[in-house]
Amino acid sequence: QLKSVSCLNQIRSGYFVGFSVAASETENCVFTSPEIAKSFDFAAEERIYNWWESQGYFRPSFDRGSDPFVIPMPPPNVTGSLHMGHAMFVTLEDIMIRYNRMKGRPTLWLPGTDHAGIATQLVVERMLASEGIKRTEMSRDEFTKRVWQWKEKYGGTIANQIKRLGASCDWSREHFTLDEQLSQAVVEAFVRLHEKGLIYQGSYMVNWSPTLQTAVSDLEVEYSEESGYLYYIKYRVAGRSEYLTVATTRPETLFGDVALAVHPKDDRYSKFIGMMAIVPQTFGRHVPIIANKLVDREFGTGVLKISPGHDHNDYLLARKLGLPILNVMNKDGTLNDVTGLYSGLDRFEGRKKLWAELEETGLAVKKEPHTLRVPRSQRGGEVIEPLVSKQWFVSMEPLAEKALQAVEKGELTIIPERFEKIYNHWLSNIKDWCISRQLWWGHRIPVWYIAGEDNEEDYIVARNAKEALEKAHKKYGKDVEIYQDPDVLDTWFSSALWPFSTLGWPDLCAEDLKRFYPTTMLETGHDILFFWVARMVMMGIEFTGTVPFSYVYLHGLIRDSQGRKMSKTLGNVIDPLDTIKEFGTDALRFTLALGTAGQDLNLSMERLTSNKAFTNKLWNAGKFILQNLPNKNDTSAWEKILSYKFDNEGTVVNLPLPECWVVSKLHLLIESVSASYDKFYFGEVGRETYDFFWADFADWYIEASKGRLYHSGAGGNSVASMAQAVLLYTFENILKVLHPFMPFVTEELWQALPYRKQALIVSPWPETKLPRNTSSIKKFENLQALVRAIRNARAEYSVEPAKRISASVVANNEIIEYISEEREVLALLSRLDLQNLHFTDSSPGNADQSVHLVAGEGLEAYLPLADMVDISAEVERLSKRLSKMQKEYDGFIAKLNSSQFVEKAPEDVVRGVREKAAEAEEKINLTKKRLALLNSSVLVSK
Repeated sequence: QLKSVSCLNQIRSGYFVGFSVAASETENCVFTSPEIAKSFDFAAEERIYNWWESQGYFRPSFDRGSDPFVIPMPPPNVTGSLHMGHAMFVTLEDIMIRYNRMKGRPTLWLPGTDHAGIATQLVVERMLASEGIKRTEMSRDEFTKRVWQWKEKYGGTIANQIKRLGASCDWSREHFTLDEQLSQAVVEAFVRLHEKGLIYQGSYMVNWSPTLQTAVSDLEVEYSEESGYLYYIKYRVAGRSEYLTVATTRPETLFGDVALAVHPKDDRYSKFIGMMAIVPQTFGRHVPIIANKLVDREFGTGVLKISPGHDHNDYLLARKLGLPILNVMNKDGTLNDVTGLYSGLDRFEGRKKLWAELEETGLAVKKEPHTLRVPRSQRGGEVIEPLVSKQWFVSMEPLAEKALQAVEKGELTIIPERFEKIYNHWLSNIKDWCISRQLWWGHRIPVWYIAGEDNEEDYIVARNAKEALEKAHKKYGKDVEIYQDPDVLDTWFSSALWPFSTLGWPDLCAEDLKRFYPTTMLETGHDILFFWVARMVMMGIEFTGTVPFSYVYLHGLIRDSQGRKMSKTLGNVIDPLDTIKEFGTDALRFTLALGTAGQDLNLSMERLTSNKAFTNKLWNAGKFILQNLPNKNDTSAWEKILSYKFDNEGTVVNLPLPECWVVSKLHLLIESVSASYDKFYFGEVGRETYDFFWADFADWYIEASKGRLYHSGAGGNSVASMAQAVLLYTFENILKVLHPFMPFVTEELWQALPYRKQALIVSPWPETKLPRNTSSIKKFENLQALVRAIRNARAEYSVEPAKRISASVVANNEIIEYISEEREVLALLSRLDLQNLHFTDSSPGNADQSVHLVAGEGLEAYLPLADMVDISAEVERLSKRLSKMQKEYDGFIAKLNSSQFVEKAPEDVVRGVREKAAEAEEKINLTKKRLALLNSSVLVSK
């Protein structure tokens, strides 16, 4: 029930209290009736949204059910601004939530934002730089204080923008990954994983950001195809006058070379295997020449330099073969002391200087253009450096095994199913996860070291500083001092706990955890299936013993109308907020929802324009219905309307044909779309509902109902009441079915309808097993076919729209019985003269002076020509047209009879002329037949 209805009643007063509502009365209200507005005003969307939220509709209600439907919202970055990816996930998740809310399930859509370690630190560092302040000039506490200030000022932007999309999530439960409760969950997870031996510290190859001086995840590295060079460098074979030439894209890393490798079956180099090579510019440092089958003989010269400190593949090979690992780079991207005279140079400056000196010494062979695959930071755009660094890692294999079994056993369903293979492949080949980041913003790693001790291998893991100090005192004595690890955890570590940390874990007594975990659905983009979804599955099973959600629904990318990825470079980015201003939220949501799970969607202005027109069509249908409802004083009319119960088979079967047809089609639609909603086939729901509303209800039934409403003849009031009841019933159910897709316009229209006891957002979903009469559908399709045939004939003969024409309908007695019963509807829709509309089982006497139409098997019509055209004028017009066509045809035939043309003209040109001649001949024959018919009519009339 509505908690606040004064404004609502004011709007409804047009039906409960009085039918005209003054604009001044509704100025400060939430809803606007179609009675007083030409089209739906997008400015009303925010008012409607705020009203929904104020009424508590977004919070889960256990009034009608006990099986909750729960979605943990993928937390957007706190630095974020709305883009089409957000619009996609909000649309799809809100559709699921609104549908299940109407089905009576307690729904919880849990929103929140991610602290986004690297992104946020970058934003704040840039802000400080604009003030002339460097982060390194501040203390850690001062810097994090500034970040929190920034978050308080700007951090709510993305949440407010998500609200503009109509997201009906429970904002009273909104979370931030650095909230106190979530931070406790992160620490607890780290401690428990460490206690099980699943977290360890070690020096391994990571993606390194020199500007931020932190490790970054694979997700934050984007590879781009860029123009560069392949450098060919000579390495002398020790003890011989021969050289091996190496091709490399990064000459500066040669200081870190530990071997040269060739393919064991490469005859060019087999004699050198086992010898030593001298690394240029290193004062004679020797490295072994080894054989390895992984060497690509076709790339460069077929000789590979092994620099395991600066290449992921070289690193794996070196570890496998037991080769040493040399690092030649500092954390800021400058070359270190290993490079000798190059020490302190930026990596790219070092490359230029080294190449120049190799040219001077004759060790540079050549430099040729080469397309490089360059790893760049997703955040800052700088080139990422593969570096060996001491970091914290999670052992993933034991966790991955259980996550694989969850899908195998059917405990987790991935939609679409094809992503299961990708999920299984990644988990089956999983690498340990680097979870530490060298940042100041984030969850501090809960590890403490002993002050004054160089041995960092001896550390203390604890839930807080007090517990760490107690452990240190027990182990090292009362005088010992400790300090915390300066690193923070990877943002993905905290978000991996999101489905249960937001519900109160690790407090197993938390009410929300008991009620809403495990959750139902995780919906997100397919590009983070590994980085987030799989990790949530692993962590959920590890810490709760349960898969954190039953379903994973993966959507694709949104591309432009040409199928290109949206980018600022291409200038094809479509801003959701701009789109909402121009087309409305409902049109945007409807457009996005028509895609297929997992597939990319091309977004065009044409689609948005079409769906804006759909919004307007809904509005106009609502306006028509409201304008044709009885006056509030006519209690007997309202009693008749409300007496129709369309869930009763007897009522439906006994309806006249158009009404029985539209109600039956509606009931079939409800059953079909409900099944599609349950299977998450949202595109099918949208298309079916669109087609039913536009093609069936608006184009046919609303038009047919006008005969009942405006001039219903005998028993007029009863017929009108029946039509009003059907219009109201069909329209209100269309609004229900469409509400999850288009929440704003449907709620606005719903509130304008009379006798609404609840807001649409919480009104019950229609029953799915409702009566339908399939024979009425077939019968009405026959009537439609007849109307279409007559309309086509009118168009073909250019009959004026307002002109009423005669017709004879010929069919067997069964068809004639039900078609003739709807003679008024047939006459209305086909613009026939009701007084001269005849039904018979044989051809009429004037058949030879009539246009003969075949509407379907056993259903024909004859339209007297004299009714349709001025025969004399039409004969004159067609005669001129025939003369012109004959000349054209004769020209084509003359060409084809010319041996010179046929033999010398290109074959496709000759074929084209033949086709034109055949087409012209066909048109001539049709025109002659029509002239013959017209001439016979003239003779008869004379």
